Amino acid sequence: MVKILYLICSPLCMVLMYFKGVKIAFPLYCSGWIALIKKKNAYVYIGRETRFSSYRLGNRIGLNHKCILTIEKSAKLYIGQNCGFSGVSIWCFQSIHIGNNVRVGANVLIMDGDAHQNDPRSGKNSNIIIEDNVWIGADVRILKGVTIGKNSMIGIGSIVTKSIPANVIAAGNPCRVIRPLADDVITQLEKTQ
Repeated sequence: MVKILYLICSPLCMVLMYFKGVKIAFPLYCSGWIALIKKKNAYVYIGRETRFSSYRLGNRIGLNHKCILTIEKSAKLYIGQNCGFSGVSIWCFQSIHIGNNVRVGANVLIMDGDAHQNDPRSGKNSNIIIEDNVWIGADVRILKGVTIGKNSMIGIGSIVTKSIPANVIAAGNPCRVIRPLADDVITQLEKTQ
């Protein structure tokens, strides 16, 4: 079923994104529709071989909703090549940079600002950087001002409020380093670049 959805939805998603001014390095794969809200002067780039799964049964964990990409006025969203997203919500107020070979589990939220921008309790927007080969587990929340270092793995349900270094496994609320990755795992990941 998912392969059929890729065949049907991918060309339609690419056309929709093209007309909304999204820069795409082909091919792009979509199973189900992506909700895309791109405001004036916003910039979006999506690298080749990237996959978006919005089909509720396409991920065995189950998706709470389809993929949602919201890019506010003059914000920049960059997604590298060979990334995978399942029911992700990305809300970009300033700048979100996602590297190559990043895996994002079901129902993840990535926000570089606070939702209520006009509320005096909201803080300043702050960039998010997710480096190459990062694996983000299901139901993770990545909040403004965070960098996640290359090859790192973020455990299911974590809330990332501070930067995580490269080559570690991190989890929790708030997310913290659990242990470093084994050297042989790092070597294998570096070969994929």
